[in-house]
Amino acid sequence: MKGDLLLSSLPVAVFVMVEAAAGLTAGICCALGAALALTVARAVRRQPLRPAIGAFIGVAIASFIAYRTGGAGGYFLVGIWWSLACCCVLLLSIVVRRPLVGVVWSVMNRAPLTWRADRPSVIGHDLATGALAAVFAARFVVQRWLCAEDQTGWLAVAKVAMGYPLGALALAVAFWAVRRSERRLAVTRRRVTARTSGSTLET
Repeated sequence: MKGDLLLSSLPVAVFVMVEAAAGLTAGICCALGAALALTVARAVRRQPLRPAIGAFIGVAIASFIAYRTGGAGGYFLVGIWWSLACCCVLLLSIVVRRPLVGVVWSVMNRAPLTWRADRPSVIGHDLATGALAAVFAARFVVQRWLCAEDQTGWLAVAKVAMGYPLGALALAVAFWAVRRSERRLAVTRRRVTARTSGSTLET
């Protein structure tokens, strides 16, 4: 967790500080350098490289957009619009009665979507998915406004502060919904098994 937080926050902090002191090009170069240094450090320590490579690619894309737009705010545009896209997908999954939290959990565990037949479970997954959507919506609204106001420093603070802390809160709600659904389904399975056993004995 600490390593992932460093991967997401250090290049941003370096970019903002260097850009304010030495200009956009220097900020881009230093952000890329910081992301590369973190990747090399993980390689030396023989830690998983996938998160670092993903972070480096993200920094590279953000840097390219900042360079093309000619403004520091461009560095944050991908993350801002990504938040909006995630929010829309999550809300759409609720509308079509396939709350993404429940679907993803079932796919990860190779389990059927039996929870869809249990209304309280569906409501729980709706709430969890809605919580994640609210996090992404808050990120979009706040960071889009700060970007429009050219508040690059506060934009960096918002990006970090609204990242893992809010995400962890939403994931806690998701975990609650999943565990609640699993308990309800387990009780239902036991009841069905008991009824089947009783019917067999009577026969």
